[in-house]
Amino acid sequence: MDPLDILGNLHKIRPVFQPIVSAINQDVIGHEVLARYEEDGKWHSLGPFFLDPDVPEEFKVEVDQHVLRLAVEQILEKGTDGLLFINRNAKQLMINDGDDLLQSLLDYEQKGLDMGRVVIEVTEHDFDEEFETLNHLLLYYKTYGIQIAVDHVGAKSSNIDRIRQLEPHILKIDSRIIRQQNGDTFHDIMFSMSMLAHRIGAALLFENIEDDYQLYFAWKHGSRYYQGFYLGYPAFQPVDRESLALNIGEKMSGYVQREKSLLQQRHDFINAWEKKVKDLLPKWEGPKKADVFIEGVTKEFNEESFRMFVCHMDGQQVSSNFRKKTDVWELEPHKRGSNWAFRPYFLENVMQMKALNTGLLSGLYSDIETKEMVRTFSFPLTDQHFLFIDLRYAYIYEHECLLA
Repeated sequence: MDPLDILGNLHKIRPVFQPIVSAINQDVIGHEVLARYEEDGKWHSLGPFFLDPDVPEEFKVEVDQHVLRLAVEQILEKGTDGLLFINRNAKQLMINDGDDLLQSLLDYEQKGLDMGRVVIEVTEHDFDEEFETLNHLLLYYKTYGIQIAVDHVGAKSSNIDRIRQLEPHILKIDSRIIRQQNGDTFHDIMFSMSMLAHRIGAALLFENIEDDYQLYFAWKHGSRYYQGFYLGYPAFQPVDRESLALNIGEKMSGYVQREKSLLQQRHDFINAWEKKVKDLLPKWEGPKKADVFIEGVTKEFNEESFRMFVCHMDGQQVSSNFRKKTDVWELEPHKRGSNWAFRPYFLENVMQMKALNTGLLSGLYSDIETKEMVRTFSFPLTDQHFLFIDLRYAYIYEHECLLA
């Protein structure tokens, strides 16, 4: 498509609306406005036009403004509710100091458009270009009630500080990177993004969802909003829940039941492990004989564990490490005296075990020595001494509930 042809035939351009679904009420809560161009009787996406670096930004702004006008007039005429997501890159926003877009929106406000419905999307890549100027402009937009979304979050971890500074309302994550990234790497990215969203009070939105696995992944990782072909294709008319490609409420009900089942299975594992240790408690004769006690524990956790030890509640290890190599448990007496109180959650967890007199299962984490993903089951032997049993990854992998 020739940019000049597009600019000279604005009458051939129409907005399309891609639905965005909420996890809270399983309904369509808004639409992202995209553009289509009619050529030879077929409608084509204008994505290549907007992404082409050789097309002058002024051309893109003119087309965007035309599409915005048509979209807003359509939703106002039909009384369509919900959020309206509008894409703009940094260079477009900088033209005329962002006044073109703002003035258009203010004009539509007088015709009945609630500014709180407008969500301006900028990509994380835009932060590389005059961030301070862009940040100032977006903060100014926010004073009018306009919401801000940052797209392609996680593409560049170096921008986390800038995202914090902007405090957008929504963080958009591209679901396609679930399959493109190494599994562990993507989980690390998601953990960082979830924490960031929690700290700044932003909602997560997963876009480009194309199958059930991606939708489940988004739901499981706390996404409030969902968007993609799996839910609904862009259409010339805004859609409602009945027009979605699937029953989102039914899907999420299934996810809830699946997650409850996995949690129950994990709870059953913890109960079984607690019973094993409780049955061995009469053999605990104090920290000086900790190694003798652990010898008995290894027989009960030979399949599950690759390492175990006993610590005082202040963090000092009072036993040797018992480490399983091939099929043999070997002692590492030099580990006695190590202090683990510096580890995140160590003191919090031992205080919780002491107060409740129950065992705890840690979350998945990467072991410093083996570099494998492990979990640790810990149990109070007394109110001062605690047993730590590290579960081997192969065992965790064999039981989905321990991976969840």
